[in-house]
Amino acid sequence: MYGVNSGILLVDKPQGMTSHDVVARVRRLAGTRKVGHAGTLDPMATGLLLLGIETSTRLLHHLVGLDKEYLATVRLGWGTTTDDAEGEALPAASAEAVAAIARAAVEAGMAELTGTIDQVPSAVSAVKVDGKRAYQRVRDGEAVELAARTVTVSAFELLDVREGAGWLDLDVRVACSSGTYVRALARDLGAALGVGGHLTALRRTRIGRFDVAEAGSLEGIDVAAARLAPAEAARRVLPAVEVDADAVRDLRHGKRIAAGEAASALPGGTPMAAVGPGDVLVAIVERRGPQLKVVTGFPAEEGA
Repeated sequence: MYGVNSGILLVDKPQGMTSHDVVARVRRLAGTRKVGHAGTLDPMATGLLLLGIETSTRLLHHLVGLDKEYLATVRLGWGTTTDDAEGEALPAASAEAVAAIARAAVEAGMAELTGTIDQVPSAVSAVKVDGKRAYQRVRDGEAVELAARTVTVSAFELLDVREGAGWLDLDVRVACSSGTYVRALARDLGAALGVGGHLTALRRTRIGRFDVAEAGSLEGIDVAAARLAPAEAARRVLPAVEVDADAVRDLRHGKRIAAGEAASALPGGTPMAAVGPGDVLVAIVERRGPQLKVVTGFPAEEGA
């Protein structure tokens, strides 16, 4: 059965903590080791982190690939070895070259990085190279060259510009597909403008239909009160099909059930949330011909 804290927890991650640090804290608060996250945030970043608790960890697979939105600050004037403020500074451009950058040139450079693009991840990213994280290879002294990957940047918007001696700070909003590196956008924008660039601040504000405004502070969070129930979370990610008590019983035994009109209208293989009476998440199902087949089952809630 579900534990009292089973569900999806939205946390506003503070700066300086790893995503694993947050998971460890929530494990203690929830009184269970069965906690996982749907996509990491770097220690320097803040903002929305989605955690699955108890059986809701089975939903995380469907959360990882959601599109995301960020607020960030890009500093032009020099790059770094990690493409963010935590790396070692690379040679800086002249103050005159930075001062000569016009806003129109910045916006043109951002436009070139908008849409479907091929992006080379940062060498210190979590991308695996022959089974080992790229950042670990870098820490071990290896030279890492990652292949470009296709990502979609649906918005790269300039919000504000601040000038300093030899640097230019750009406050930006980025909406993008999963797998996009905002650090790489900062690096590539600086390279295109000829002065280098890196990320100095990053805040994740949205993952799919989950918003950071709903997230609780990690300090003293009441996990049981703050969590989203499994069915509520699933409805935000997947099409939902309502099933009656007989269908619930059949699905719990791994049997296939008849696909109703709504489910039949969706392409075969589309994952759907089967929700039973009392708004209980029963299973993730897919249509196989005229029937629905269980892909991921969820144990019965207490009293369900």
